[in-house]
Amino acid sequence: MKKNNSLLRREPISNTNLLMTITVCTFICMYVIAMIAWGGGFLNPQQFLDLFNNNAYLLIIACGLTMVMISGGIDISGGGITALVTMVCVVYLEDHGGTVLGSLFIALGIGLAFGLVHGILVSYLEIQPFIVTLAGMFFARGMITIVSIAPRTAAHEAFLKLKQARITLPGIGYYGKTGNFIPAQIEPGVLVAITIVLVIAVILKWTRFGRNLYAVGGSSHSALTLGINVKRTKFYAYLFAGLLSGISGYVYLLHTGAGDAANAAQAEMQAIASNIIGGTLLTGGVGNVIGTLFGMLSLKTITNIVIASGLTKPYYQSITTGLMLCFFILLQSVILAIREKGHFRLLLPEWMRFGKTSKNESD
Repeated sequence: MKKNNSLLRREPISNTNLLMTITVCTFICMYVIAMIAWGGGFLNPQQFLDLFNNNAYLLIIACGLTMVMISGGIDISGGGITALVTMVCVVYLEDHGGTVLGSLFIALGIGLAFGLVHGILVSYLEIQPFIVTLAGMFFARGMITIVSIAPRTAAHEAFLKLKQARITLPGIGYYGKTGNFIPAQIEPGVLVAITIVLVIAVILKWTRFGRNLYAVGGSSHSALTLGINVKRTKFYAYLFAGLLSGISGYVYLLHTGAGDAANAAQAEMQAIASNIIGGTLLTGGVGNVIGTLFGMLSLKTITNIVIASGLTKPYYQSITTGLMLCFFILLQSVILAIREKGHFRLLLPEWMRFGKTSKNESD
């Protein structure tokens, strides 16, 4: 049988795939070392799954930010939008006799409204994205206290049933102190987050819009010469980011069941950190959502390692996060500098390549 030469042809691995591979390998090594050195909870499948249960909302925010950062932009409003959604939805359910479906549409509407405004201001009025999304973050946080000064808790019967739902993973679990087997469980929000990761991965790899994002982030001037509508591409990136922030708010509410001005605190910075660790460059044109997923897992795993080491003070976690970010930024800079000089070439089959080669995707 004749082999398909196009599938077997090997080409230099792109910067996107290379940085993602480094992140995946780093996470695996980190978790294996934690299992060997500390054991305990790291050997418990439920603790690993809780990385997803506790941070599904963060993963969703980070996914939207991935698209924005690939296009060469930035969005720091995700945490504020998430918190606003939780408060508005709780007030709607408790004070206005709302329905679960109605609260979901409200969450999507809030996210789309912010994404629409951000997209227009950044793409068509060409205002700096950091300033626009910073204003969006302040506006969202301020609106929370207008909706309700005091924290609110959802007691809506139908919503509580959805919040308390769990998906049991057959054959995966741990043995309790009494010797009984306890199956591992995940929350519905995790399925939402993983679905979003897969959908965005498909968009970035196999759609024209995804290829346009890489092209615009690599060089907007070159993208214009190729006939790409740069403004529209950036607009949709911010629109999607806003929509995902709205979904993130509802997932956060399903996890905590409460609306509070302190919800999703520093989620914007953690989402940016997850993207950087995952190999998405602030300069644009390089990155993918699978790397973002492992970036988030790496960020939260290092936090668990710090706690397991007995360093429970919050500032220890901040210090390790900062050091981790510096390490990955330095590593990325060194690797990309070496590659530009042609001293570092890895080969990858064509069918495994992720995304489209752009200005920053030099061989």
